[in-house]
Amino acid sequence: MTAITPRSCRVRPIPIQPGSIGNDYWSPPEALSNLGNMYPQLDLRLLSYFVAVAEELHFGRAAARLHIAQPSLSVQIRKLEQNLGAVLLLRSSRHVELTPAGQILLDESRRLLANAERAINLTREAAHGISTRKLVIGFQGNAAAELTPHILSTFQSLYPDMQVQMHSHDFSDPYVGLADGSSDVAFVRPPLLMQDWLGMETLFVEPRVMVVSANHPLAQLPEVSVQQVTNEFFVARKAPENWRNYWLATESRQGEPVRVGADVATVDECFEAILAERGVAFSQASTQRFYSRPSLAFVPVTDIPPTALSIAWRTDVASKAVRDFIDTARAVASLHTVPGAWSTRPYNSITDVAHRTTG
Repeated sequence: MTAITPRSCRVRPIPIQPGSIGNDYWSPPEALSNLGNMYPQLDLRLLSYFVAVAEELHFGRAAARLHIAQPSLSVQIRKLEQNLGAVLLLRSSRHVELTPAGQILLDESRRLLANAERAINLTREAAHGISTRKLVIGFQGNAAAELTPHILSTFQSLYPDMQVQMHSHDFSDPYVGLADGSSDVAFVRPPLLMQDWLGMETLFVEPRVMVVSANHPLAQLPEVSVQQVTNEFFVARKAPENWRNYWLATESRQGEPVRVGADVATVDECFEAILAERGVAFSQASTQRFYSRPSLAFVPVTDIPPTALSIAWRTDVASKAVRDFIDTARAVASLHTVPGAWSTRPYNSITDVAHRTTG
């Protein structure tokens, strides 16, 4: 067997051609050009156009929203489809529908655009010496009811350097900003379709009630059942189907179809539709304390499951501020009660939260 000497182990240098990756011969423009051929480039402007069309499902309304001509918008969407090599929208003369690929791009585009906007804002704040310790909390309606001010004040006292922003969302987004990354943590009302990235924990559970006009015959009753109101027109939420159906109590109707009198995007729109006697609606019991009006009546419902209020976050984003806020919300929920609700949290003192923070 021939012994291997150090001399025979020497490696002869291999010349590297221009345009390849090396120390002396690397040509950045050519290398970047090759990468551009490998991966399609995403234009944020095109993505914002696509999101508008996907949300409106109507090219005319999307064009008006974007303040551009409809033919130009159609051209830009086709350009995006060509760049990606995928059909994103199914079009007909009367209907626009997202394909499975389009639905994925919509979810990812929302997140990408939100992150891009956040990157710009953080960069500008850093350039002007502004603190970037910020926590955005998404919510709908009355958020966590009476717990909300307790959670916020406790968190602010424990973390005075953290800037907290509350961001309200309409019914179209039950994830209240978590899906597109515009919220760091959120107060949500299940049921939500579970996602790989979604973490969620219930803070309390409360009954649902029926909201009707004070002039409605049902307003005089001490309570109602779902079967008593199946013939009523209902105010429906402009929301994903599973969430919309939950607030219409479709599972408690024993197959009876829902009669929809109005579709609304916000709590205020819902109550305006009820006052206009376009329908009635189910809501959480705490709504009465935050949106009570003399012309509205809130009637207990006997045979409908209660509603939970949960705190939710993204499990794929590591954030100490989010973890601290979740711990604070848990502790507050175990110490304070919401009238008429019941807590699912074991006792957890604020001192424990503060200790974990400093420990």
